[in-house]
Amino acid sequence: MSLVAGPAAFLAVLVVWPLVAVLVRSFEGVGPGRVAEVLGRGSVRSVVAFTVGQALLSTMLTLALGLPVARVVARYRFPGVRVLRALVVVPFVLPTVVVAAAFATLFERYAPGWRDTLVPVLAAHVFFNLAVVVRVVGGYWAGADRRLDEAAQVLGAGPWQVFRSVTVPRLGPVLAGSAVLVFLFTFTSFGIIRILGGPGRATLETEIFRYAVNRTEFDVAAVLAALQLVVVLGLATVSAAFQRRISRAQRGRVRPSARTVAEGGWPARLWLAGALAIVGVVIVVPIVVLGQSSLRVGDGYGFDNYRRLFTTGDLLPVSAARALATSLQYALVAAVVASVVGVVAAMAVTGGSALARPLEVLTLVPLGVSAVTLGFGYLVAFAVFDLRRSVWLVPVSHAVIGLPFVLAAVVPALRSIDPRLREAAATLGAGGWTVRRLVDWPLVRGAAVTGAGFSAAVSLGEFGATSFLSRGGDSFTAPLAVARLVSQPGAALRGQALALSMVIGLVVAVVAALIEWRRGDRVSLL
Repeated sequence: MSLVAGPAAFLAVLVVWPLVAVLVRSFEGVGPGRVAEVLGRGSVRSVVAFTVGQALLSTMLTLALGLPVARVVARYRFPGVRVLRALVVVPFVLPTVVVAAAFATLFERYAPGWRDTLVPVLAAHVFFNLAVVVRVVGGYWAGADRRLDEAAQVLGAGPWQVFRSVTVPRLGPVLAGSAVLVFLFTFTSFGIIRILGGPGRATLETEIFRYAVNRTEFDVAAVLAALQLVVVLGLATVSAAFQRRISRAQRGRVRPSARTVAEGGWPARLWLAGALAIVGVVIVVPIVVLGQSSLRVGDGYGFDNYRRLFTTGDLLPVSAARALATSLQYALVAAVVASVVGVVAAMAVTGGSALARPLEVLTLVPLGVSAVTLGFGYLVAFAVFDLRRSVWLVPVSHAVIGLPFVLAAVVPALRSIDPRLREAAATLGAGGWTVRRLVDWPLVRGAAVTGAGFSAAVSLGEFGATSFLSRGGDSFTAPLAVARLVSQPGAALRGQALALSMVIGLVVAVVAALIEWRRGDRVSLL
């Protein structure tokens, strides 16, 4: 109970209270009749249908393209495998404004006929979420016993029959778990839909923003936010259940050694070529186009856009370089707060308390709840104590959003610890905290560092809540600068936005590379 108290209080103040404050304020004077009227609108039903439909399409495409890559990184050793893993992870933590700018440039330049279709949205969602399938499914697949596959091959089964009849049934829980996560992320997509989807393609997330900010119809926004929150809580519950099941399956399992591509023969070479082609088209091409566009100056190329990052104009309250420095400072604070709270929460979740499961579900809520709603909730809830002026509010809000990533790394590591190690330590007279310090912490320290790194990367790209909480000047961040620059006409401003986007991407890539260097073979989002 003592372990649960700290994280529960943190989440109660920074997640539950703001969301309740928004709903209470918005539902004041709204009766059941108004709720039924809003949910019964044809436009709302169309928005719900489109939200679910695009999320399903995005999930199916991500699974279809992610599975070959997951198989390659799980089964084979080859030069550059860690680079490939890190490259897959980078898009997941890039700011949505950066990705939207990259795909808008890509389709406007090379496929203008598809620019106003659903294709850019689906492509951007796959770009973002390929890491989920590769890391979650690939980590589990790497530890799967190959003897069943080999036995089926000896009995005459072909590669496709082995995959369909033997491999897929064993991967069932992890496939379902990764699908739930991808659906959750695409169901609550905001920046991609808003920038690439156009006015005719609205989701629940974009409609919440439109009704709350543009039309100030808070009652309608609250009804939609409540509907979204119900779906998010349901998906978070299902995701937590799958994560527990996967962790139990992983406990005590010895990871078989991966074969080299040469040992795998021509089938392994085909799988590797397919995986590299997928990563090249889905991830490398948009990043290359972003980098090329950031260097474009008039009819030629140069570094003028990057030099402008150090100048202060009328559009931004500070230089873009100063905004990036602020983002880095916030990322460091967010990583420290998220890792401390996250490790304690992970110990509580795996400690067997009656409140462990509700706490685990609650920590996943920031992954799916609208960052716009959360930021607005801080303004409403903290007005009582005038905490809105606090310099700590922005990085702490980033820590809330990064907290699920710490748990995604640490909880599977804790659940995979053989309980006999704890029992042996207890038999020798070690108390509860001593067991955690001498047994648990050395085994999960790497996972905690991974979670902290991802929290920092997510903080660098956070846009939704920051747009509500930033006071300009000393709290103006790099994603806010990108959004403001890209929203204005003019090649110079757009070039500066792309240059800053590229710098953010490079910083995130370095973080992802360091994480990959330290990672273990855990089955989690990270």
